[in-house]
Amino acid sequence: MKAIILNKNNELKDENIDLRPISTHEVKVKIIASGFNPIDYQMRENEHERQYLFSPILGREGSGIIIEIGKNVNDFKVGDEVFFACGSMGSNGTYAEEIILPEAIVAKKPNSITFEESAGLPSIGITAFQIFNRVDWNQIEKILITGASGGVGNFILRILLGKFSKKIIITAGNKESIQQLIQIGINANQIINYKQENLADKILEINQNQKFDIVIDAVGMQFSEISAEVLKANGIYVNITHFITPKANDLLFGIGATILNISNFIYAQEKQYDYFRSSLNQIRELIDSKIIQPLPIKIVGGLFAKTAEEAKQVLKDNKTQGKKLIMKNQE
Repeated sequence: MKAIILNKNNELKDENIDLRPISTHEVKVKIIASGFNPIDYQMRENEHERQYLFSPILGREGSGIIIEIGKNVNDFKVGDEVFFACGSMGSNGTYAEEIILPEAIVAKKPNSITFEESAGLPSIGITAFQIFNRVDWNQIEKILITGASGGVGNFILRILLGKFSKKIIITAGNKESIQQLIQIGINANQIINYKQENLADKILEINQNQKFDIVIDAVGMQFSEISAEVLKANGIYVNITHFITPKANDLLFGIGATILNISNFIYAQEKQYDYFRSSLNQIRELIDSKIIQPLPIKIVGGLFAKTAEEAKQVLKDNKTQGKKLIMKNQE
């Protein structure tokens, strides 16, 4: 099969490889589309993320059609349309024409959207649902989301808007992103441009000088410090990025905050496969019931190393304009 390989010189190259045979509880999927995520390039550049590099074929999510099943597979048949987050649990990553996966981490894709739209949902959706499922929202009224135009921030915002009526303030930085956020149900007076000076003061001002019950930080670094400054005593800080600063840690400790570190890695490491499928099923149900809409997407190109390099640069430069970057794996 055709695949994009990360070679020993840390370069992406177009290659042809053979897949191993499938086992009794596995399925083989022809990948129609796959999603790009920051971790794809971070594994090439960052020591913390490098521990998640399990295959020379990168890519952690996709959608496609089952083309082969193991003899003990009961939930799927050849021809089923599915979507999945593979992480380190598959035969390879999704920069490829095919992938072998445990059947337990695969789910039927939403019927109401395309393969390309479905491919952009698993990683961000599963992460967003971990946030959603770990918080008692009955105790929460005032919510701040930093980086709400990005993937996880955008998806958890969609879930919250679809499920609750809460006071939500978000940060965003460009006109395209702000317009997309308004289109999904946020009012302009709930959005604050993060490029302003004295941002913590401006965030509190827009919230009538009341601190937040919870901050969902999808940016990290200096935003972790701003998040700590606007969080109430004993509030909840949701750490998505792993980029929390020492100063932010000190501030959060000083206010007795609860820190929720959000990571899917442990579920893959301990093979808690139901975590992945149950989250995917929740995503499908919300999409097909029209409670939430899929994220806007941008198709970068086909299954070529140059496509992956282009996507990497757009992600690094933060120029996605609120769109999920997608590769079309099949012509």
